[in-house]
Amino acid sequence: MRTPVTIVGAGLGGLVLARVLHRHGIASTVYEAESSPTARTQGGMLDIHDYNGQPALDAAGLTEQFRALVLPGRESYRVIDRDGTILFDRQDTGTGGSPEVQRGDLRRMLLDSLPAGTVRWGHRVTGTRSLGSGRHEVGFAGGTTVVTDLLVGADGAWSRVRPLLSDVQPEYSGASAVETFLLDGDHRHPATAKLVGSGSLFAFDRTTSGKLFLVHRESDGNLHAYLWVTRPLEWFTAPGATERFAHEVAGWAPELAALITESDTEPVHRPHFGLPIGHRWARMPGVTLLGDAAHLQPPNGEGANLAMQDGAELGRAIAEHPDDVEAALDAYEREMFTRSAEMAVDGVTMNRVLLGDNAAGNLISMLSGD
Repeated sequence: MRTPVTIVGAGLGGLVLARVLHRHGIASTVYEAESSPTARTQGGMLDIHDYNGQPALDAAGLTEQFRALVLPGRESYRVIDRDGTILFDRQDTGTGGSPEVQRGDLRRMLLDSLPAGTVRWGHRVTGTRSLGSGRHEVGFAGGTTVVTDLLVGADGAWSRVRPLLSDVQPEYSGASAVETFLLDGDHRHPATAKLVGSGSLFAFDRTTSGKLFLVHRESDGNLHAYLWVTRPLEWFTAPGATERFAHEVAGWAPELAALITESDTEPVHRPHFGLPIGHRWARMPGVTLLGDAAHLQPPNGEGANLAMQDGAELGRAIAEHPDDVEAALDAYEREMFTRSAEMAVDGVTMNRVLLGDNAAGNLISMLSGD
């Protein structure tokens, strides 16, 4: 190839792609809008699945390093009612297929695996355009540009690369999360920490639907909570939002309500957007997408895993067709379109389970394998 592979976005998918390419002796440059690796916290816990995320990390040659990041005991699952009654409790036996790691630790591992200078920080993309014959120009804030023979959009939900391939934009799913933290929970919030347990907690109000708490026990005893609520976007952004969030858990067990009322951080609104199931595009020379840029869906436990799988599969395809970029992109996209559509359907089912009628019972049946 005449120029390095140009990757927009230093998320997990883009970094796996860069790492797999590096292992095959193919140069790449990753352009990231953030000013540094530590400019922003990188989210919470990720369960890395043995059928997509882990094989991607194996393709990157990082399985041993990944295993060193796994937090033991986090594949425990507890389901409770709003009053704190435990309805289901499954402890981590160490035999599960989806060990949990911190997203920030995983990203740092990937960054450390790349040659110095691979990621160019502080490069916010302002636009892209086709130059013909498979070549594209990427413009950055400040007026600089790069031209590339292969452009990969790994830049998430609001991708600046996607308009080259598709006019579709993400749509609001009808639900959002309110994100909070109780820091050093075992010592500062012991009652809540005890109720959460050693892994993940799902708390429901069995008298209604469209609401749940999802809580993860992270490193250092931190309790990372998401209150999922089915409401219009305006409900979350109108004045008095914090008071409305607290009202949503009025009457819940004090240990649960504390996740909102005693949060050590300001509540953060996390709206859930998605692209249409089966989103695809006609093959265009020299450009493709991966991860949320290609197949964004509301949270379902698959987003990060799929992004890494995309990165690994795209890297492998490029390595297998070093002199035929179009053959590589065609092979990658055909497989990616199929698997992402299947996972999106599963994700819709999961969100219906969590936010629909009899959510607690349906989740317990799913976790029990019934």
